[in-house]
Amino acid sequence: MKIHFIGIGGIGISALAKYYLEKGEQVSGSDLCTSQVTDDLINKGAKINIGPHDAKNITDCDLVIYSPAVKENNPERVETRNRGIKEMSYPQALGEMTKNHYTIAVSGTHGKSTTTSMIALVLIEAGLDPTVVVGTKLKEFDNSNFRMGKSEYLVIEACEHEASFLNYWPKIEVITNIEEDHLDYYKNLDNIIKAFDEFVSHLPEDGLLIKEKSVPTQFKNTEIFSLDDKEDVEMIRRVIKIPGDHNILDALATLKISRKLGISDEVFLKAISKFLGTWRRFDETQFSNFVLIDDYAHHPTEILATLKGVREKYASKKVLCVFQPHQYQRTYLLFNDFVNVFRGVIDDKMIDQLFLINIYDVAGREDKETKDKVSSEKLVKEINREKALFVLNEELFNKIKEFDVVIFMGAGNIYNLSEEFKKLNGYCTR
Repeated sequence: MKIHFIGIGGIGISALAKYYLEKGEQVSGSDLCTSQVTDDLINKGAKINIGPHDAKNITDCDLVIYSPAVKENNPERVETRNRGIKEMSYPQALGEMTKNHYTIAVSGTHGKSTTTSMIALVLIEAGLDPTVVVGTKLKEFDNSNFRMGKSEYLVIEACEHEASFLNYWPKIEVITNIEEDHLDYYKNLDNIIKAFDEFVSHLPEDGLLIKEKSVPTQFKNTEIFSLDDKEDVEMIRRVIKIPGDHNILDALATLKISRKLGISDEVFLKAISKFLGTWRRFDETQFSNFVLIDDYAHHPTEILATLKGVREKYASKKVLCVFQPHQYQRTYLLFNDFVNVFRGVIDDKMIDQLFLINIYDVAGREDKETKDKVSSEKLVKEINREKALFVLNEELFNKIKEFDVVIFMGAGNIYNLSEEFKKLNGYCTR
């Protein structure tokens, strides 16, 4: 079978490409630019065209799978339809997989990747050999976002963006939390909750919903986790390596799954004790005179939880946060939340300095009207604290040498700045 992936470098769709490569299928793809992800796929045998999408990239394939970011008028999608080739979005294709496995799907506004990773590692430790699709890279998977297993178990990260998770049909669902996000699509919290309710309705009669206490969604078979579970919290706190109550909550959800599948607490704790976190989630690099932390947090609640964890671990250190807002619409719609969070972390001395760089422009998800209304400069002005500054990328490295802990935070290309800073300080990243 020949399968072509449009936007193959995406963190989700690339995992599916790896799945088909593992099955021995012929995989081709296209992406706008090269990356570690595309390099890895090429090394595994995929044929990838880098550059603007082109109808010529569609040849004699049997199936075309496209990233949700790829619009209907994309030249490769148009050529696919002209040729009568079957096409599916990445969520649709993953949804077909969920029907043929004992699927555990992890959803929620925050904590999806970490919880999915924890569940996967516990199942592996227990010898259950799951296939795993996660929206980040794991050191335990040789810095991959995919693991091919031989059992019936499939563990996936189920993203709510544009209701992608409504394509999935799991046996067990985890909902870590529900908050306002992706408001360009959902418009309000009520619509977000309705989407999660519909997702839960995909569970079979004998399925199980595992949810954090504040989540309003219900199902016939529901188990709840929270920090009120004092005995379990203390058990986890004794072994977990990554700081912050948000990671404790992710581990509590994983514990519920573990017990449901008959895995002993001893095996669960062994797996959790070895977990060092996921790519760009409190990802630490130690230098001789400072610590660099790379973190994906881009929603106000995630930012607060992560910076609490930084201060918890580095109580007496001088901390700088360099933040890149992700998407103009998210920044505009959650503007006051960003302001309040950053005022709070400065006033409560969780950080000693905040630098904001330009907003990351998400291709295909912005509109000019919103872009004219919001900027990092406006955000800094509204935060109105001396310790909050807007800086240009080229000014950045000269300003951050006096800090003990530097955290690069955001879901955009701020990762490239982090990599550049590592190299300037003698750390090889490749």
